[in-house]
Amino acid sequence: MVEHAISDGLNKPDAALEMTLRPSLFSEFTGQAKVKERLEIGVAAARQRGEALDHILLNGPPGLGKTTLANILAKAMGANLKSTSGPTIEKAGDLAGLLTNLEEGDVLFIDEIHRLQKTIEEYLYPAMEDFKLDIIIDQGPNARSVRLNLPRFTLIGATTRSGLLTAPLLTRFAVRERLDYYNAEQLQTIIVRSARLLNVEIDEAGAHEIARRSRGTPRIANNLLRRVRDYAQVRHDGRITVIVADKALAMLEIDENGLDEMDKRILETIIVKFGGGPVGVSSLSVAVGEEPDTLEEVYEPYLIMEGYLNRTPQGRVATELSYKKLGLKMANGKQASLL
Repeated sequence: MVEHAISDGLNKPDAALEMTLRPSLFSEFTGQAKVKERLEIGVAAARQRGEALDHILLNGPPGLGKTTLANILAKAMGANLKSTSGPTIEKAGDLAGLLTNLEEGDVLFIDEIHRLQKTIEEYLYPAMEDFKLDIIIDQGPNARSVRLNLPRFTLIGATTRSGLLTAPLLTRFAVRERLDYYNAEQLQTIIVRSARLLNVEIDEAGAHEIARRSRGTPRIANNLLRRVRDYAQVRHDGRITVIVADKALAMLEIDENGLDEMDKRILETIIVKFGGGPVGVSSLSVAVGEEPDTLEEVYEPYLIMEGYLNRTPQGRVATELSYKKLGLKMANGKQASLL
């Protein structure tokens, strides 16, 4: 019963807690040094001129701090932040409602902006460029277009797949920044800070152990910290050491390279069921029981970055490192067999 509770995902209190762990100032934000420097300069210049920030696109894998940076930017500008996401804007009226309720200098944050419907996206073009909104009133012969003036605002878009954005929308973002994975030292700093906010006692070795298994992602690092905290509280004296962290992460089936059960299932499926590849993402998703988008956005980037997987025009191919990781060997250069 206890182990089940520890291994579950984020519950509602955890989701609320996530907000408290987010840094609210540039000085508190760890990592992404070049991106942070460029954004700080942009904020300082805009404030000196008394203008709104240029529109900003933040691109990168999930959990690297895009939403956090949007909040920091709004606070640094002394502006109100209004948040939404691409899939929730279902019709033009939804977007019109958001835009017409903005005030001068406000920040509109659209997460997963690449999932905006194309017909809705076109309403953004004049809003971003000329701060005007064209809306159609009535239908048929009585239809007429009305142009509304909008206050100067800043649109911050976040996307995990910038390649899916259309060229007209992409070019309307004057600032485009990509967030990259963090190294273990940066994640260790984040974990120590989060542990302090959670009132968890942790030593440097324990923090480093969690950091190096966090797939280069702060969100995963904070999630693992909470799970290790639970384990330390129930099975030990509440203090997180390297031994406690190792035992907790082993229980969570996260190995020393940060691979979890699904990562290994993906690699094993490619090697054993599909002869090492190439295999298309649709076939792979059916075989492992996961959505194609989740495979492409959550699992594949880390596996590719660490050298376990190659993405080719023909499909996904397991590398030699994957065979070694799973204790498999290549027979006739293709099929896998147990060592």
